[in-house]
Amino acid sequence: MTRERHHYHDQRVRRTWQNPESILVGIGLAPDQTFVDIGCGDGFFTIPAAKNVGPSGRVYGIDLDADALDRLRAKAQKEDLQNIFLHLGAAEEILICRGCADVVFFGIDLHDFADPARVLRHAREMVRESGIVADLDWKKEPQPLGPPLAKRFDTDRAAALLEAAGFRVASVAESGIYHYLIVARPMGPPVPE
Repeated sequence: MTRERHHYHDQRVRRTWQNPESILVGIGLAPDQTFVDIGCGDGFFTIPAAKNVGPSGRVYGIDLDADALDRLRAKAQKEDLQNIFLHLGAAEEILICRGCADVVFFGIDLHDFADPARVLRHAREMVRESGIVADLDWKKEPQPLGPPLAKRFDTDRAAALLEAAGFRVASVAESGIYHYLIVARPMGPPVPE
């Protein structure tokens, strides 16, 4: 994944237009669950997810940026969150587990991956049959924030990628003024590589 750093990565500013806690509650994240944050960065969703699932839940984060993971580790340590497990590397190459995740989450980054189809196939292998994949991403329309318009996926393209990876789209909704949120459920066995 080639991860571009934008000014929206300042978490205080980002919280003025995106509430991670309400998004996570809205997708049904609950205590004792397992959450996989793909492209977790420095933990905008990872930290709230770890608090949400509680000490008996598990949160896995994957990112290419070692510095971001170091910042996330420091935040987790400061808040005494011992249920976060981080993996440095490309999501195209990392498979945390098979059938362990209640939620596999993409927080405004599916468009950033070198091979989003492969990342979604990995998500399909990681998610439980009863679990979900949630894709929160930038609307494909001119906006003052976010990546260039040409780089963004519209909801039809994102839904097609999810379906090709073995998911059935359960819902597509707006999430604030800049984003959409697609929730998808596994359909049949994982798609082979």
